[in-house]
Amino acid sequence: MRVFCCSIILFICFYSHAQVQLSPHASISIITLGPDKNELYAAFGHSAIRVYDSIQGIDWAYNYGVFNFDQPNFYLNFTRGYLYYMLGVYHYPDFKNAYIYYNRYIHEQTLRLTQPQEQKIFDFLQWNALPENQTYRYDYYHHNCATKIRDVVQQQLGNVVQWDSSFFTPKHSFREKTGEYLNPLPWGDLGIDICLGLPIDRKMTAWEYMFLPDYIESFFDHALIQTESGLAPLVAGKTVIFEPVSAEASVNFVHPWIAFGALALIVVTVSWWDWHRKKISKWLDVTLFGAAGLIGFLLLFLWAFTDHHDAAGNLNLLWACPLHLVGAVLLPVNRHKQNVRVYFMCVAVFMAMLVGCWFVLPQQLNPFLLPVSFAFLIRSLVIQRLLK
Repeated sequence: MRVFCCSIILFICFYSHAQVQLSPHASISIITLGPDKNELYAAFGHSAIRVYDSIQGIDWAYNYGVFNFDQPNFYLNFTRGYLYYMLGVYHYPDFKNAYIYYNRYIHEQTLRLTQPQEQKIFDFLQWNALPENQTYRYDYYHHNCATKIRDVVQQQLGNVVQWDSSFFTPKHSFREKTGEYLNPLPWGDLGIDICLGLPIDRKMTAWEYMFLPDYIESFFDHALIQTESGLAPLVAGKTVIFEPVSAEASVNFVHPWIAFGALALIVVTVSWWDWHRKKISKWLDVTLFGAAGLIGFLLLFLWAFTDHHDAAGNLNLLWACPLHLVGAVLLPVNRHKQNVRVYFMCVAVFMAMLVGCWFVLPQQLNPFLLPVSFAFLIRSLVIQRLLK
């Protein structure tokens, strides 16, 4: 997004105080931009609003997906869940060409609006683009750069717009839909599945599907607007601006199945060796359970001490338990052996239950983590037996 910073400054400074009257030839469109399968932040696609008026020399794209790394306390706010995005205004041809360069499709839906309706939306966008108004509190599922597009149209036009969801049946959770879009990026999917808890496992309503740009496009395709002659489709015309050249997602990392499968194999091999020599490889257990304990503390922090409300009730704490840090610290000390043995015996029982109930839990745990949980089970059994 930084490549557009100069454009943002230019447009906001030049037009922020100007009250521009659109001509009868103006049009307002919804722009849907395809996903980038190689970038996590772009994997869901994007949405924008285009205002075009050849008479006034206006051709601008309004983009609610801008964020500024230089804003005060950016990283601290991000960690605490205070995510702030901005409305940026770009010269539409430049905006369009950037997405063509990255081989992402561009669809345009021209809205069936009267001149006063277009003016109302345009005036709001101009006001919203002012430096004092352009920042908003971002939420990845409920208040993002796609839902803002829907909300602008809904708030400015009110009840004259009717949304129709009868073209599909809501049946997915937020997690399921996220996983669908992140299939080409399994590590990104895994990270989201680990960090976010039970709130994203509930079934979405039709309205909530519009956190995805594809569904913004679909809902606008099926929306109706009240005109002088009755209800009519909100979209007056649809144009495919650019269709990408077919390309596969590039693979930059080892797939989680391979990485965690190798980890499980190493754990089984070392455990077999430990069993036969009657000695625990403490280096492995300190690393394995120490890492799980640190992850557990991170998940507990996200749940209890931040505003990431979707991180609440995270059942990944069942395998990434913060108490594993205690076990990892006490194991090499050669003291409190009986307490350590009891702890790992409990862990073994608990991990056996977790693996057995993996696919029936209320939270959909990522299957990539099954080999990891199996590794914890094996090591817990070996530790508690060899400490006996």
